[in-house]
Amino acid sequence: MISRRSVLIGSGALAVAAVAAKPGDQGGPYPPYFADLNQTLRRHGIDRPVLLIDLDRLDRNIDRVRQSIAKGSPKQYRIVVKSIPSPALVDYVAKRSQSTRLMCFHRPFVQAMAQLRPDADILLGKPMPVAALHTFYSTHQGPFDPAKQLQWLVDTEARLHEYLALAQTMRVRLRVNLEIDVGLHRGGLSDPSQLGSMLKLISDHPDHLQFAGFMGYDAHLMGLPGFLARREQPRVHARYEAFVAALKRDFPKLVTPDLTFNGAGSPTFRDYEGETVLNDISAGTCLLKPSHYDIDNLSDFEPATYIASPVLKRLQGGNLPALEELGPLIRGWDVNQAQMYFAYSGNWLADPIAPPGVHPHFAYTSSNQQGYTASARVQMDVNDFLFLRPTQSEAVLLQFGDLVAVRGKEIVDRWPVLPVGI
Repeated sequence: MISRRSVLIGSGALAVAAVAAKPGDQGGPYPPYFADLNQTLRRHGIDRPVLLIDLDRLDRNIDRVRQSIAKGSPKQYRIVVKSIPSPALVDYVAKRSQSTRLMCFHRPFVQAMAQLRPDADILLGKPMPVAALHTFYSTHQGPFDPAKQLQWLVDTEARLHEYLALAQTMRVRLRVNLEIDVGLHRGGLSDPSQLGSMLKLISDHPDHLQFAGFMGYDAHLMGLPGFLARREQPRVHARYEAFVAALKRDFPKLVTPDLTFNGAGSPTFRDYEGETVLNDISAGTCLLKPSHYDIDNLSDFEPATYIASPVLKRLQGGNLPALEELGPLIRGWDVNQAQMYFAYSGNWLADPIAPPGVHPHFAYTSSNQQGYTASARVQMDVNDFLFLRPTQSEAVLLQFGDLVAVRGKEIVDRWPVLPVGI
């Protein structure tokens, strides 16, 4: 039999738990940085969602990459185009970083960069279907010389045979960079013993194939717990070194000063500051630092890109379609449901960041008019801007047309993005 005392104690505990679970007020005004951005966008008459690039923050991030790559043995910086897919943004980064080396992951981007940056050295970041090579060589024009400036990535011997057949048919010479699996396990050569037949095939066809180097990407370290990443890091370097050693031992005639030994990436480029095996370091996303890259290796890097979406509607919050009678209960329980905002477009790979305390509403997920809730402390109004921080850069930057370059309190440029299809 349950005693009255037990009931009272239990009821009291539930009451305490309910009070403890009651949400606190998370809202507030714009931080000064975003208050300035809001006024800048309103002053310039921006009337749609835009993707902002903070040039001051970008400058400092570029300098951090350069400083890292300058440590230890000589290395070159290679700009990852997919992470900053705008010709003018690539030019901006190239100028400040003093690099003409690019990594591309999309055949139309290769063609665009070959036209727009004819001085570039381009390395493919993933193997392309042989049809992509056919399209490129069938349509390429201009001073960019693919026989000297373009490296196609090859992951298997079967693909190398495909590329050779195409090169013979089209009477071109392909520079071939071999992908090695340093631990990511999504393709590439996993053992130096696989090199022999591929390097022999390249050596036997000097009119159509030229060995250009290795590429080994180690982004898997980013997702590992700290103790596993620390244990894995020397293994990654050892795997790469084993391939270079096999090359020098078995095919010394293919070893030339201009070989590209590429690796790293935004999460790991700093792990190579004291290493000597790589001479070519790739990084791109860290320059803008979306939230997925809030990691220890990039703790000093600054977020340099935001989505700014105009507020279209500001309403009383806490109302649900077909459940309007619950509105007062919802608002009484959670002060963060006091207001509803509807912004221009939405449902991006991004999270609201300013003003604080604005959250997507589960019932109003939309790429047309995203709904958000906020407490009364949020004083954002119609025609103000909601700011969101992208979780990644690649796909997000291609969704807004021109990128808006901001320095301080001024819009200084608008940069078109690369075409996704040619």
